[in-house]
Amino acid sequence: MSTAVNIDTRIQSVEVSDDLITAYLADGRVISVPLAWSWRLSEATPTQRGNYQIIGAGQGVHWPEVDEDLSADGMLHGVPARRPKH
Repeated sequence: MSTAVNIDTRIQSVEVSDDLITAYLADGRVISVPLAWSWRLSEATPTQRGNYQIIGAGQGVHWPEVDEDLSADGMLHGVPARRPKH
């Protein structure tokens, strides 16, 4: 038995709602994580959340107005951003 495996985790686009960060991958998968995983995006305005750049040939996403970066691998493997301790 042969199993085809496609591991193209490049992000093509992103949507951020009031509850979820959703990434659309080049291989057709759609992955979502809770918005709470990113405290910076949780605190951002809808306009700031919509202003993103795909970085690293699709390996991640950068939101310049809130200085947030998320990777496809981080979203797939469950790595939330931690709020810094003061």
